[in-house]
Amino acid sequence: MKKLNVILVYNKDEEKILMCQRAKEPFKGKFNLVGGKVEINEQEIDAAYRELQEETGITNQDISLTHLMNFQYPFADIELEVFYGKLNKDVKLVEEVNHLYWMDKQENFFDYTKFAGEGNIGHMVRQVEEYKKNKE
Repeated sequence: MKKLNVILVYNKDEEKILMCQRAKEPFKGKFNLVGGKVEINEQEIDAAYRELQEETGITNQDISLTHLMNFQYPFADIELEVFYGKLNKDVKLVEEVNHLYWMDKQENFFDYTKFAGEGNIGHMVRQVEEYKKNKE
């Protein structure tokens, strides 16, 4: 099964979420989380940090990532691993391919006309918010 990842990045105040606007298919033109491919024999967390740095310039010195969940798509032979984290400082973003944007965390991430993933981003954000609430 091919492994991919996405990373849900909160700014240091946890008010905004980092999104990219897809430059190519799938979901061309829609907003999505950053992420990419997990290489063969690569640890999942290492792949998440690598993709995050390649696509945004954010390093493991700027953020601590936590594994949130996985989605499996058997018909497409894909497993999507989801990580999240909060920046520990302000960072200067470095775009690789897709344009990067900070969006208010109150945005309707379930709006599949605007966001990739057919509602999955909304589900991910909701899960992080529930986890944080239960931790308090």
